[in-house]
Amino acid sequence: MEERFAIYPSLREKNILVTGGASGIGKEIVKAFADQKAKVAFLDLDAAKGQKLSSKLGDNVFFEECDLKNIKSLKETIHKFRSEIGPFDILVNNAAHDDRHDWTDITEEYWDERFATNLRHHFFTIQSVAKDMIQKGGGSIINIGSNSWWEAVGNFPAYATAKSAVHGLTRTLARDLGKHRIRVNTVVPGWIMTERQKDLWVTPEGLENQMKRQCLPDLIEPVYVARMVLFLASDDAVMCTANNYMVEAGSI
Repeated sequence: MEERFAIYPSLREKNILVTGGASGIGKEIVKAFADQKAKVAFLDLDAAKGQKLSSKLGDNVFFEECDLKNIKSLKETIHKFRSEIGPFDILVNNAAHDDRHDWTDITEEYWDERFATNLRHHFFTIQSVAKDMIQKGGGSIINIGSNSWWEAVGNFPAYATAKSAVHGLTRTLARDLGKHRIRVNTVVPGWIMTERQKDLWVTPEGLENQMKRQCLPDLIEPVYVARMVLFLASDDAVMCTANNYMVEAGSI
């Protein structure tokens, strides 16, 4: 599929931060902002893929390896980016990991690890960059949610619970930050055909069942999520906040 994006003049030369940008949906988001001639900083635990993507996209794209479970390291990485490109205008909280797990096997330690992986860093990343946006007189924060809890998908209760909380975080911070003209929204992907999904979980039977859930008969590629993110980041979405924007082909 040819990747074409609308051009948003308001995104040109804006400073963007993307978490989990080395692969999957995050990779498409980084590429999409780079195409808008924005300055894109992204972090990821996968150093090899992150460095490869950064080198490919050029001088306006910056990468740092970072474990988002380590909040001290996260804050230090954001500070390093800020010293390189300046205060941030837009944040995309994308990083997550949807490992499957049986509810009977979950330990307290595993539950806490899933929340650290899929929720906690969202808040602390927002806390770190919202001051930049206040200083600039506005900004856009986009959290990547999940269709999992909307559709009552099983086999990952800790993941689904953490992702559902992302929506609550969006709503409350949209209220707290709105007076500063900072918009906070959630993008809700359906079953996105990333390489990870294809390698681990996509089967003919699974795809057949998914097509029965969706209103539209086509697979959902990561680029479709990136297009929604671009819109919400741009000035075209200046009155959009505190809401969910679905990219799930009508499966919810």
